[in-house]
Amino acid sequence: MTEETVVDVPTLLANSEPLTGDSFKMLLNTIRGGAREREKFGKELDEALGRNEKKLAGDPGKAMKVGQVCHAMGRHESAVAWFDKAGASATQLYLKGLSLRQLKRFDEAIECFEQADKKGHDSFAIAMIIVDCLRNGGNLAEARKKLKSASSGRAIRAEYHYQLGRLHDAEGSHEEAMDEYEQAVKLDEKHSEALFYMAFSCDLYGDEKEAVQFYQRCVDADPAHISALLNLSVLYEEAHQFGIARVCVLRVLSVYPNHPRARLFLKDIDSSTTMYYDEEQEKRIDQRNQVLEIPISDFELSVRSRNCLRKMNIRTLHDLLRVTETELLAYKNFGETSLHEIKHILNQKNLRLGQLLEDPGSSLRRTSLDEDDEAADEADSLQNTPITELNLSIRARKALQKLNLDTLGSVIRCTEAELLGCKNFGQMSLTEIKEKLTEKGLALRSLDN
Repeated sequence: MTEETVVDVPTLLANSEPLTGDSFKMLLNTIRGGAREREKFGKELDEALGRNEKKLAGDPGKAMKVGQVCHAMGRHESAVAWFDKAGASATQLYLKGLSLRQLKRFDEAIECFEQADKKGHDSFAIAMIIVDCLRNGGNLAEARKKLKSASSGRAIRAEYHYQLGRLHDAEGSHEEAMDEYEQAVKLDEKHSEALFYMAFSCDLYGDEKEAVQFYQRCVDADPAHISALLNLSVLYEEAHQFGIARVCVLRVLSVYPNHPRARLFLKDIDSSTTMYYDEEQEKRIDQRNQVLEIPISDFELSVRSRNCLRKMNIRTLHDLLRVTETELLAYKNFGETSLHEIKHILNQKNLRLGQLLEDPGSSLRRTSLDEDDEAADEADSLQNTPITELNLSIRARKALQKLNLDTLGSVIRCTEAELLGCKNFGQMSLTEIKEKLTEKGLALRSLDN
């Protein structure tokens, strides 16, 4: 980066002229130039606001500049506050709307965009961003209506096809969405968002080779698409190209050193490069898991023993390894005779009661739900609910697919320790899965219940 492309805050705020064209590009170059430049610029801004906040707030031109700087740095709450002090020009309203959109305050954003339209801002661009807000706000019918009206009597541009593609995706019409993204890229080969969603769709449906190509085109743009870099790193890691995966993540961290996903991705990649894979051990684990999945109903037990285990929701050998003799004997109507029967079954398999409590990592998957009968019935209904309902990131989704966990029911049978004990399953994926399950009122199995 040359000195001419870098700006500092004192120079920036020396006059009241708003940033436009080249001057705004210089600001973005400074902020995106690297972690050190971004941090230095942020400190300069904080110092300037600390010394001259009232003076800056009293000058609409400088307030507009501060708003632009805050918006460019991702400080959207502050940006909105400063834009409110900067009058009501078409540019001010448009930028304020963009910050409100980032804050997911879609109704307020739409109001700003509509006012900007009245003041002469590009009507087509306004219409497209309003469609985006309506879609993100869940109002798909209004979004489609707005999009249709925006196309009347106008030349169709790349952004139109991109927004139509996003609408198709939101409505579940993924093939139609892909067609629209392709049209967008034909009209604008550098349309990064259309390229990103083409890549994402390819990856989602298993065409990883195409996904890599589209993601690569995203990250070759200026500025590089952050989500594309992270998703690309996942694909390279899956292909065991850890060096390239690491470069992708480091590109994100070079600009955003505290980016939480990137930091966790880097940790996962570094762990993968030092992980030893024992194929024979994996086979032994798979064989053991097949044994643990054997249902209790396959064994000859007395009616008393069978009923007690059913009421305790112990349905597989795996469940028996998670209870102790004391816990069984403490259950109503469960006696020494039943205990002897069960221990005999386990001895035949070289297993024992409480074994998994001593060695929770000896099993990779859980096959029953430790809940009361009513909750167990409800959990059974989850068995056929696909994990796609969780709307997971590519990394988390693939981590579950590798474990053959394809339903919500199969996921909530697992503990944190079991997931983290699997090859290439990292803390980032675990955190995301737990958050998504919590949204649905679900949780992973705890080791102590």
